[in-house]
Amino acid sequence: MKILSFNVNGIRSAVNKGFFEWLEAENPDVICLQETKAQPEQIDVLKFKELGYDSYINSAEKKGYSGTAIFTKIKPQSVTVNFDSCFDNRIFADQYGDVSREGRLLSLEFADFFLLTTYVPNAKHDLSRLAMRHDVWDKKLLEFITLLEKRKPVVLCGDLNVAHRPIDLANPKQNEKNAGYTPEEREGFDNFMTHGLVDVFRRFYPDTVKYTWWSMRTQARDRNVGWRIDYFLCSQAFVKQVVSTAILDEVTISDHCPVRLIVKNQG
Repeated sequence: MKILSFNVNGIRSAVNKGFFEWLEAENPDVICLQETKAQPEQIDVLKFKELGYDSYINSAEKKGYSGTAIFTKIKPQSVTVNFDSCFDNRIFADQYGDVSREGRLLSLEFADFFLLTTYVPNAKHDLSRLAMRHDVWDKKLLEFITLLEKRKPVVLCGDLNVAHRPIDLANPKQNEKNAGYTPEEREGFDNFMTHGLVDVFRRFYPDTVKYTWWSMRTQARDRNVGWRIDYFLCSQAFVKQVVSTAILDEVTISDHCPVRLIVKNQG
């Protein structure tokens, strides 16, 4: 079973850059998208259907912003949007609005595991959303995963908007107080690891330098000055099901690149 995760930085823009041609060639069983920046009617579900995929979409209420989606050839047993009313939504409100209405989490249940895709809130350049991200989102996401793990293992993928360790970004010293590499954001990731989630890429490639995002402002991709902020994490109980993983940094459809996970065939 081949699963891809990809922050497309706008699905409509990605389509204009050859997304469907690439998808057809790659032919995953499931593809999880983040930052779709589109309402359901703006996503070409008919084209996905032609390629054999059913569509599950969680769009932000604000048009042209955020959003996640999963397209799958394997029928899920259940679908959950956001946190499935597990928490009081009032905790997700800040000066920017209600983060729970930004289409940032979508979950599909398969026979042997839950697949979650997320677009974690960015702390923002001035760190004005760091408290929401660190004190609320990361903690509630881990609580939600813990609830699901009582039933089945979890695979979490997406743009987690944090480089976990110095190896995961080109300039760690210069970015220690910047969004995406603050102590608070890294602590949130540490908490996932302490809980028992496994960073699959690091499990396979502990010393490999690979990035998944490059700033568009400084031609950073040409110089490979990047960050690894797109991940597959999985429950410890699921690690033996993982066959391989890869960062597909040759794909230039977005300012991010896709990440691939191959697991043993699931029922």
